[in-house]
Amino acid sequence: MLKLKFWMLIFSSCISLSLATTLQADQGGDWLHSGYDLAQTRYYDNDSINVDNVADLRLKWMFQTGVVGSFENTPIVENGVMYITTPYNYIYAIDIHTGRSLWRYQHRLGLTNFCCGPNNRGVAINDKNVFMLTLDAILVAVNKTTGELAWKKQVADPEYGYSGTEAPVIFDDMVITGIAGAEYGIRGFITAHDVSTGKLIWRWYTIPEPDEQQPDGSYGWYGTFQEKADGINPLNRDIAAEKKQIESGEYADAWKKGGGSAWTTKSIDPETGLLFATIGNPSPDLDGTVRPGDNRWSNSLVALDVHTGKLIWGYQYLPHDVWDLDSVSPPILTQAQDEQGKMVDAVIHGGKTGWAYVHDRKTGALIRRSEAMVEQKNLFALPTVGLGTEMLPGANGGVNWSPGSVNPNLRHVYYANLHQPMHYEERSVPWRKGRLWLGGAFKGIKGAEQSGNITAVNIDTGELAWQHITKQPLIGGTLATAGGLVFSGGDEGKIIALDATTGEQLWQFQTGAGVNAPPIAFEIDGQLHIAVASGGNAQLNTNRGGTILVFSLQ
Repeated sequence: MLKLKFWMLIFSSCISLSLATTLQADQGGDWLHSGYDLAQTRYYDNDSINVDNVADLRLKWMFQTGVVGSFENTPIVENGVMYITTPYNYIYAIDIHTGRSLWRYQHRLGLTNFCCGPNNRGVAINDKNVFMLTLDAILVAVNKTTGELAWKKQVADPEYGYSGTEAPVIFDDMVITGIAGAEYGIRGFITAHDVSTGKLIWRWYTIPEPDEQQPDGSYGWYGTFQEKADGINPLNRDIAAEKKQIESGEYADAWKKGGGSAWTTKSIDPETGLLFATIGNPSPDLDGTVRPGDNRWSNSLVALDVHTGKLIWGYQYLPHDVWDLDSVSPPILTQAQDEQGKMVDAVIHGGKTGWAYVHDRKTGALIRRSEAMVEQKNLFALPTVGLGTEMLPGANGGVNWSPGSVNPNLRHVYYANLHQPMHYEERSVPWRKGRLWLGGAFKGIKGAEQSGNITAVNIDTGELAWQHITKQPLIGGTLATAGGLVFSGGDEGKIIALDATTGEQLWQFQTGAGVNAPPIAFEIDGQLHIAVASGGNAQLNTNRGGTILVFSLQ
């Protein structure tokens, strides 16, 4: 019996190691994509920094950008060079051995209308250029060697509130990105551009036209009038009233300003040619009376044909959302057990709702959602006029844009969360070009305690393995390593390392500003290094700065 258990354990470990291997291509010690790989696992398979020696981690060098705003960047590392972006769309190329600047590119911003700070979350690279999406909705390509502009392409009109904050992704000679701006009443989209010229290859609108047939057989953005979230939680909709509005034609053009930002980096499965994206809130955020129907595909996870932009499937978490609980954390591609215990290709998303969702990658079917990672109170109660309705989670989440990471050996996904009690107030206002259009207000509750947490979720069961609680709400993201560690931001400007199995804090470093960006890992001559941006966050109003810090054991 003991021998049988031993071989079962070995077999299980081999499966996990095999999964880890298939998820990641060899990057030669570099960090080549925003999420490390196209699957956005943010898992680095090097155990030289581990639970036994992480306490010896020391600062190797730091780089001061001189740009202060809201620093949410993920660095890219390739062939001895680190590429970073800053608030207001600067790009720096830095020597990873010394921290010395090699060149700087400054985008000359035109008119901007943007929500939640002058953020940029990073670049994509190919063999020639570095690609960045700007706050004034321009896609730029910059020469990797000289820092000179190669080409630029206007993606959308910033006068209407379109902006760009995400790190693009490169695949098959396409640079793929989405747009932000749902708080201004835009119509969201995802685009693919030729890497050599910027020419548009395809565009998929997140908000379909009324007569546009969807994969499930329904039409337009009205959807199927779902009454519950995930078939479980009542959404408190007056569907009869919504259908009467549709019949009257009063809001027949609401889809044209329907929102649905696609403002975080996409994931790609090269074997199936599928692109996965999370889609944000409908417009206006809190006032659902002027946009009857499900408002597809806002608050959704979608799969597109990466070569054509055709929608393959969509899963809508919150039809007719009136709480701004948009889907924003980047999808993670891994494998997970289905209901029968069979290992299947999966896509995972951490929601503002406070749940982590595990889907079948081929069909979009929800396999499971996790236990709640944050407190949920008065769930999906409708906003009201005046003081407003108290509901948890607040509008920031749960999991905001913060990318998660997965450890395929431990079977955990790690998410940074917020606990911010809020009142949701409805206040109907007309749309105006280039003006915020929230349809109300999210109001923090005076005296209410706020906090954050880093949560480990078992992806095969949905159970919470552990939680590490912080005094401050968390926005930024996590990094998992083969050394049994999870790195993330902590309280009051700290970067921390946790035991990936237990959640115990093993190391911390005071950076001097808010760590509201996800850490990365890379190697120099085979030696593992950890890097992170420290510069604060506009949404949480953490301390500002503009520093990249790099740590190693020597």
